[in-house]
Amino acid sequence: MSDRIPAHLEAGAILRLAESQGGFGTVLAKGERDAGTVLVVTTYRGEASTLYERMPALDGSRSFVATKNEDPENRQEFSEYLTRRRRQDPDIWLIEVDIANAERFIAQIA
Repeated sequence: MSDRIPAHLEAGAILRLAESQGGFGTVLAKGERDAGTVLVVTTYRGEASTLYERMPALDGSRSFVATKNEDPENRQEFSEYLTRRRRQDPDIWLIEVDIANAERFIAQIA
């Protein structure tokens, strides 16, 4: 049995945490209910989006790491990247949160 919680429960917890901190969250794409990978896009007032993904660490843990930042001069490229990731893996959950302190928020869900 895995220690990992089902993806749909993790997604719900991320949304509730964002709301409890005065932010807003939404599911951009639903993936596989139990074993899907959860990706988190953070933004603040619709600007400066960053994609966070769980990456394996040397100690065997998996924490969220920023893997892609939105270029304010080419916002379309970030959106296209998310679309490509979704096409590559239809099982992923894509969650977007609009929150004031993204780094602190991500540290809390790690």
